[in-house]
Formats: sequence, C-alpha cells, structure tokens
Amino acid sequence: MDDLDTKALALLCENGRISWAELAQHLQLSAPAAAERVRKLEERGIIRGYTALLDAASFGYGLAAFVAVTLGKCKHRKAFLRAIKKLPEVLECHRTTGEDDYLLKVLVRDTAHLDTLVTDSLRTIDGVQRTKTSVVLSTIKETAFSHFRRVPAAASTE
Repeated sequence: MDDLDTKALALLCENGRISWAELAQHLQLSAPAAAERVRKLEERGIIRGYTALLDAASFGYGLAAFVAVTLGKCKHRKAFLRAIKKLPEVLECHRTTGEDDYLLKVLVRDTAHLDTLVTDSLRTIDGVQRTKTSVVLSTIKETAFSHFRRVPAAASTE
C-alpha cells in the first residue's frame, strides 16, 4: 500500500459515495486509474464493502444495549455462534477475555423487546450459563474503523 492508497482510503472513509472523478481529482489521477486503485484495494480485502449508516431510532429501534454472555462449556461455542448469527437484533458479537466469553451489541425497540431477546432468545441457547445486560443511556462516539480518518489538530475537552 502506498501513499495514494492511503489517501484514497481516507477519502472513501469520509465519503463512501465519492465519484470516481472527484476521487481522481484528489489523487491527481484519471478517473479510470482511481477506480482501478480502489478495485485492487477491494480485491485485497482492505476494503470489505460499503454500507449506508441508518438512524435506527427512525425505524423504531431506539434502545441499544450490551449483553455479556458466559457459556457453561466450550463445546457449546459453535451452536451459540450459529444461533447469534440468526438474531437480527445482534449487531456485533465479540469473543472476550475475562469473566465473560462474549460481548454482544444489540439494538431493540424498547425494554420489552430487550427482555424478550435476552429471556426467550439468548438464554435459551444451549450452553448459555449467564447473561449480564447494560442498557446504553447515550452514545458519545460511534464510528466505523478508519485508521485513515483525519484527526483534528486540537482535541475537544467535551
């Protein structure tokens, strides 16, 4: 990866809908050359895809929570992961160190929906020994990974 790739990634992270012509202008390349560069980054798996960031509350999903899950035995891991992948409310599933085995980020309509998800979906998965749920009160920062985002010169103290 060279400096042009890095610059292209920074621009795509800022605006995933940037046109080839505009990207090319910033990179001082032709539009086809810029498009080819991005295609190669995609082929190498550096760019995994593109997505729209939606306002979940606009769709009635205004409650986020984190659910820590502890499995009773390692033999339950595969079945647990298969079940988790089928639950649309689970946005993220991270295997963690420490007391719990997994940390899930979930998005639900309200506390009743959260209760149903935890009680009727998560706790009924074979091998789930314990769950601990933390409801998100507010979100201060939430971004997709981008090592290439421009960092402000002076950090805010908010």
